[in-house]
Amino acid sequence: MTWLGIIFYTLTQGSQFLSLAYLPAATVNLLLNLTPLIVGLFGIVFLKEHPSSGQWLGIVLTIVGVLFYFFPVNAAELSIFGLLIALGGVLTNAASSLLGRQANRLANSSPLVITFISMGIGSMLLLATGVAIQGFGALDLQNWLLIAWLAIVNTAFAFTLWNHTLRTLSAVESSVINSLMMPQIAILAFVFLGETLTGKEIIGLLLVSVGVVVVQLQKRRSES
Repeated sequence: MTWLGIIFYTLTQGSQFLSLAYLPAATVNLLLNLTPLIVGLFGIVFLKEHPSSGQWLGIVLTIVGVLFYFFPVNAAELSIFGLLIALGGVLTNAASSLLGRQANRLANSSPLVITFISMGIGSMLLLATGVAIQGFGALDLQNWLLIAWLAIVNTAFAFTLWNHTLRTLSAVESSVINSLMMPQIAILAFVFLGETLTGKEIIGLLLVSVGVVVVQLQKRRSES
């Protein structure tokens, strides 16, 4: 769980925040959505989990949808340093999915305990690194409320549920569900922010959603 905390929280989350300082959010999101492909390949080697042919089809549909949604990318906005950091974050994100699956499928500890220990170690290292490099900064009441919400709901609660899913879902099945954040964010932005979607973006989001569903349904068919 120590390595899970370091890789998942310190390295993965840290690299994502750092890459956003050098790259557009769309580019970082595009790269992160390649994680299921890497998890599927390395899951065969390290976890002996072999996705079915139908699941590979679902993964491909998801990636095609992501590419369809985000392309074309403005090359002028790209930073080589930022790309290297983001790609490193993709690799550590994939590694954390594999480690999380390994820790949870053994079922020696509850998802809450796994989350508490790994997050405690990883977050403290990330906080210490941030304070050492940039200082603590000045936070007002609104900032503290936002931090509290992110810490309790977006992090502690969400990652406890995430670890719980890794008890029954394979690494790639759990990893590909992350891609559903794309259509969820797009729908919420449409409802609450008034942002519009082009026809190309809608097609991309539909392909992502179908791909995720295909991966999950193929699992059920292989088990029936």
